[in-house]
Amino acid sequence: MRVKVCGMTLPEQVSALDEMDVSLAGFIFYPKSPRYMGNKIAPERLKKIKGKIAKVGVFVNAPYDELMRTVEDYRLDMVQLHGDETPRYCEKIADYISVIKAFRLSDNDNIEWTTKSYQDVCDMFMFDTMGAGYGGTGKKFNWDSLKQAVINKPFFLSGGIEPGDENRLKEFMKEPVAKNLFAIDINSRFEVTAGVKNMEKVRDFVSNLT
Repeated sequence: MRVKVCGMTLPEQVSALDEMDVSLAGFIFYPKSPRYMGNKIAPERLKKIKGKIAKVGVFVNAPYDELMRTVEDYRLDMVQLHGDETPRYCEKIADYISVIKAFRLSDNDNIEWTTKSYQDVCDMFMFDTMGAGYGGTGKKFNWDSLKQAVINKPFFLSGGIEPGDENRLKEFMKEPVAKNLFAIDINSRFEVTAGVKNMEKVRDFVSNLT
C-alpha cells in the first residue's frame, strides 16, 4: 500500500522518505498552516531532491494563477485541494496537473452526494475529519463511514492516522470499498514538532503496513 507523508519542511527528510519507499510527500502551501513550507524550502532546493517520490502541493482556496505558478516553480507532480474549491476550479487545474480533492466529513455526511459534482473533474479524492478551519485536523477519521459508500475514484485515507493503526488499516483494506484505496496519508501523529517528522515512526509504520 502506498503511503503519503504530508507536511514536509526538511529536504533531508524528503530524501529519507524516498529511501523508505514512501510513494508521496506532501508540501503545504497554505500560509496559515504551522507546516507552511513556502518560507522553508526554496523552489530550486526542492527541484534538486532526487528519487521517485511524487511531490504533492497542498493548497487552500489559492488563486488560480498563484497555484499554477507554484506548481511550475516547485515542479510539483500533483496538487491537493483542501478548501472550498468549486468543481469548475478543480477542472481548470486538472487540465494541467493531477488533482486530489479533499473532503472533510462528519459521520452523517452522504459521501456520494458530497463528492458527486467533483466525480468527473478530479483525479482522486481524499477523506479526512471534519473540523474547524481548513487542512487536516489530526483527529481520528471514522473509516466505517466509508464501508457502505460507492467511491468510483482512487482515494486517500487520512485523518489522525497514527503508529499502531497498521492492523486496523489492513482490515479496512479487505473491505469492498478499499478496491479504490490509492494511499494512506499520515502527518501530525508522526512528528517531533510541526513539519519535522519522527523518521523511525514513519519507517516502522511503512514496514508494518506491507
